[in-house]
Amino acid sequence: MKTNRRSFIKISGAGLGAAAVAGSAINFAHGSIINEAIPDVKVAERTPTYCEICFWKCAGWVTKNDQGDIWKIEGHKDDPHCNGRLCPRGTGGVGMYYDEDRLKTPLIRVEKDGKQVFKQATWAEAFKVVGDKLKQIAKDHGPECVALFTHGSGGKFLGHFMKAYGSPHVTAPSFAQCRGPREVAFYATYGEGVLSPERTDIRNTKCLVLIGSHIGENMHNGQVQEMSQAIDNGATIITVDPRFSTAASKSKHWLPIKPSTDIALLLSWIHVIIKEGWYDKEYVEKYTFGFDQLKAHVEPFTPEWAYGKTTIEPKVIRETAKEMANASPSVIIHPGRHVTWYGDDTQRLRAVAILNALLGSWGRRGGFYNPDKVSIPDFPHPAYPKPKKSYLDMMDGKYSLATEVISNGLCDVTTPAPERDCNIKAWIVNGTNLIHTLPDQKKTLEAIDSLELLVAIDTMPMEITGYADVVLPECTYLERYDAIRNSPHREPVISLRMPATKPKYDSKPDWWIAQQLGFEMGLDEYFQYKDIEEVLDWQLKQVGSSLAEMQKLGVKKMKRAYDDLYIPDGADYQFNTNTGKIELYSTELQNEGFDPMPVFTEHAQPPVGFYRLNYGRTPVHTFSRTSNNPNLVDIMPENDLWVNPRVAKLWGSKNGQYVWLKNQDDIVSQFSIKVRITERIRWDSVYMAHGFGHSNKKLSRAFGKGASDTELISNVKYDPIMGGTGMRENFVTILTEKPETVAAS
Repeated sequence: MKTNRRSFIKISGAGLGAAAVAGSAINFAHGSIINEAIPDVKVAERTPTYCEICFWKCAGWVTKNDQGDIWKIEGHKDDPHCNGRLCPRGTGGVGMYYDEDRLKTPLIRVEKDGKQVFKQATWAEAFKVVGDKLKQIAKDHGPECVALFTHGSGGKFLGHFMKAYGSPHVTAPSFAQCRGPREVAFYATYGEGVLSPERTDIRNTKCLVLIGSHIGENMHNGQVQEMSQAIDNGATIITVDPRFSTAASKSKHWLPIKPSTDIALLLSWIHVIIKEGWYDKEYVEKYTFGFDQLKAHVEPFTPEWAYGKTTIEPKVIRETAKEMANASPSVIIHPGRHVTWYGDDTQRLRAVAILNALLGSWGRRGGFYNPDKVSIPDFPHPAYPKPKKSYLDMMDGKYSLATEVISNGLCDVTTPAPERDCNIKAWIVNGTNLIHTLPDQKKTLEAIDSLELLVAIDTMPMEITGYADVVLPECTYLERYDAIRNSPHREPVISLRMPATKPKYDSKPDWWIAQQLGFEMGLDEYFQYKDIEEVLDWQLKQVGSSLAEMQKLGVKKMKRAYDDLYIPDGADYQFNTNTGKIELYSTELQNEGFDPMPVFTEHAQPPVGFYRLNYGRTPVHTFSRTSNNPNLVDIMPENDLWVNPRVAKLWGSKNGQYVWLKNQDDIVSQFSIKVRITERIRWDSVYMAHGFGHSNKKLSRAFGKGASDTELISNVKYDPIMGGTGMRENFVTILTEKPETVAAS
């Protein structure tokens, strides 16, 4: 077995349990003592914040008790993201602050007695190690050979540092591993993306179609509330899912589709709606391009044809198509969020976009509204240096339609290869556990092993921190200021996050980490501010507010510049596409050599004795970020494996029995998972929640609890259009004995 140069280091008590290092008061060249560089926060009854547990970022209030300790978090009633109500994750955010397993001090990888270990360090020491290495990489290879992987608010500040350094490689894994195909597909159709939060007018819809979208389990707070409103108003819910999800239980129609055949169903719906004349004729004639080509394209895709692919009866296909048509234009075929499934995902989302266009829902009440947001300028700084190269230069022209940097693409070009004359040399990883985030762990570990520098910035000792050269302890969102939340919505709205208390231990906020790294690198001109309060106050004053006002309000709504929430009936409207119209036939895809209209392709099916591995979310946890949170672990300590009774009988499985999983490549889950026998899953599939099966023992509540779906995802189907990682073509079988026992026999 090959021994990696970069061995995994178990973070010891020195990095977790010790007090802040004595050297934390070292003076920096810029005159600030570390602990004094962060503004003191007076104890107040409550302070404004917005949640960092998931991307929805609901605004709220943090309340402290009489002793000045953080007590609870409540939703902000003026925030359209939550309307004053937080989900279990949001209210459980307090657990992040009090989690004693938190990272507490900077750590540096050193060799001691022939073994790699972490040594406690001061921030000055840690910054010097990082700065010296980044300077050397820039000199030897160019700054473009450094990449930032980030998930969360810290990416704003660290991204600024990266661009000042000279690298364009700032990536959020959520693009290629989650939402990217959706955005590219809708841009190709409408010239606009779906955005985040999604621009879906669910509260006013008359028909909501959820095709692999688990509203209520992925928790998206505002959408959950709006779906409840829509149900109360009599809206029809149609759920397409091989699993009887929470959303399916609220639906008039549940279509338990055969996995991997969703495009067939969508094409058949399009066929029926055109064939029966149920489409919005005036809307289609005025606003769309390529209707005749689409009509000819879908002619063969009858419900009878789709039945042979999907197992959905033709009668049901026609009935549900009629339900959509009856509601038009107040209908939403929901584009979803996590849409990287089978490798043809951009084309599947193209079919979703086309179906919405035929029903006239884009820009219409009860369909998709036109969001608005405040234009907040950056704090003044010099122009960024122009990068001389991009990771796309190393990828033979692939994925040019991707609208963001692809995380797995950066991972691919990190590992040296004969056909490339350059590769990424350093990663800075902030708030994302790439070991559990990127599929194909073997490839991720090979890339990590080839790095000259890996810096992990996190609140917790996740698996990725064990491979880092330098670990920088980030304070939680309850202890810091962050960038102004400025999300697109029905009306422009901004939200402030401010610290409810000073950071625990020797942890620091991202804005400060980015600034101090900038000083270490000699990039002072890009960080000409005393602290984040100066930046926020300047920005807020540019948009008619101030830091003092936002500290009191927390949330401020603005007026729309134009009354254009919806497209007025019959109004002239120019779309940002090559033709100026909604492109049912995509000229952009055609120009790049791709099918201009969606095409159904057959996908691999499970071998005998194997089942398709389906995975998803839970209302209690966000990915792997919260699986150690003391408040949330009490509600859900581990995941379980949904197994159809037919399959359970075949394997002799019992409810509550612990089993192991082995995938098609003979990868066996490190930990066991508890069986849940239920009719709510098809016989050809199993299901588990993502984010469990942690291998770092310093996560005292999460270690060994449940199984990790990521380690079983070794067959990745890459979307040829934008590079997204299709992860649902992995199959597992059930092991009822410990893997060691199986191997021995």
